[in-house]
Amino acid sequence: MSAKEAGETRSVEQEIARSRERSGAARLNRTVYWLSRHWLLAFIGIWGLFNLLPWLAPVFMKAGWEGAGRSIYTIYTFLCHQMPQRSYFLFGGQPMYELAEVQAVWQNTNNPLVLREFTGNPEMGWKVAWSDRMVSLYTGILLWAAVLGPWRRRLPRLSLWGLFLLALPMVLDGGSHMISDMMGGIGGGFRYGNGWLASLTNHAFSAGFYAGDGLGSFNSWMRLISGLLFSLGAVWFVLPALDEALGGTKKRVEEKFESAGLSL
Repeated sequence: MSAKEAGETRSVEQEIARSRERSGAARLNRTVYWLSRHWLLAFIGIWGLFNLLPWLAPVFMKAGWEGAGRSIYTIYTFLCHQMPQRSYFLFGGQPMYELAEVQAVWQNTNNPLVLREFTGNPEMGWKVAWSDRMVSLYTGILLWAAVLGPWRRRLPRLSLWGLFLLALPMVLDGGSHMISDMMGGIGGGFRYGNGWLASLTNHAFSAGFYAGDGLGSFNSWMRLISGLLFSLGAVWFVLPALDEALGGTKKRVEEKFESAGLSL
């Protein structure tokens, strides 16, 4: 092969390489463009799956697929304490159980590291892979994203003070629970009996409302409400800013394709 032919061959190879590079860059930019337009839909789909998996753990346990169920429990231990007395149960007699009921069938212990290992049984049902607080918090993010998403371009961004105020109930509730558990142990702190609240309200509600973590108790209501408020603040604060940032990305990709004479 002559030097001229070799040079022509290299030129062709380089042009092919550049063409492939441009083609790959175009595909990447089209993907970025699609995400910049449909990011909310993608987020809801991914976050929805993230929220679904903890509920599939008891379904798998009920079906006898213990390997799949326990894998989900293991993965979500990194996100939640999974305390059984503060978690929902499926396929059993009750949606939630008191600490004493769990201790009676598991171990008579207040050690949270031992308690969290209880996933349920055929009689009581099977535990959802994260606690009721995590359900309200993470499902709340999904809920508020779906509700506020269509209005994100008209929605004024929540201020830092607004975010702080909406996060404050969870900080106070979660913080007081942590202090209570540290001082009095699981099932023995001031947030377990809530005698302070009973005195403050002159025992206006039933004993079950004040004591314990069961469904309908003060503690369960506070975890539900504070989780929903915190998730509202997070979505309201992030949604307009993220939409504005991705709107800028969308515009830049459009300009890049227009200058290159390519269609999206």
